[in-house]
Amino acid sequence: MTSDKKSCLVEKLSHYIELDELAESQLASLEEHERTYHRHQEVYSETDELKYLYVVKRGWFYSYTDMPDGRRQIIRVLHPGDIVGFPDIAFEYATSNIRAAEDGCLCPFPKQKLDAIFEKSPRLTALLFLMANRELACVIDTLRAMGRMDARERLAYFFLDLTARLRITNKDMTDTIRMPMNQHEIGDALGLTHTYVSKTIREMENAGLISRKGATLTLAQETRLEDMVDFSDRYSRLDTSWFPS
Repeated sequence: MTSDKKSCLVEKLSHYIELDELAESQLASLEEHERTYHRHQEVYSETDELKYLYVVKRGWFYSYTDMPDGRRQIIRVLHPGDIVGFPDIAFEYATSNIRAAEDGCLCPFPKQKLDAIFEKSPRLTALLFLMANRELACVIDTLRAMGRMDARERLAYFFLDLTARLRITNKDMTDTIRMPMNQHEIGDALGLTHTYVSKTIREMENAGLISRKGATLTLAQETRLEDMVDFSDRYSRLDTSWFPS
């Protein structure tokens, strides 16, 4: 790696299990190389051959797909410590596009580098398997939000989900997050127009649910927002009791 900062992937995964020296070394090896990206720059496109996965080291990225009528659907927002392309590992070609939401840095590694982890680190392999399957529960939550919730509830769910995810690698974070995504991007993630996103955010501010200052967003009444959407935190705890010893 080009810096002495602790591996983002190590920091994220060590939230769930204690990593031994071998596991930390294996994960850190996935971040040996870096590529920087500018805001709105494409990392790769749907149907590109997927030879590499990427660890997010800095900045926000997102996966998305283009609809036949030209609209865009943002599928997943990606933060430091996330692995870009992990859902597509079963395929030779990418199933979605990846774009930078802001200036950031990715660490590319060939898929074959996972071999050593699978062969020598059974607990780490189990954790990667667990986290991949957790994504299914998160997709179900998102489908529920998109299909059954109004605009205010969708935004509440989106903000709560982002906050819960960011707390894993930001231990001192309270109820305030940095929000680099613009209203067009938020709307594309929630199936709303940017005008409706703007209007609903103002309504939530007026109701005292959230507050904004520059590029930061504060969940002023986090418990009330959680009750509003029956929010389940899928990130802070995972059942690792069945992992190999």
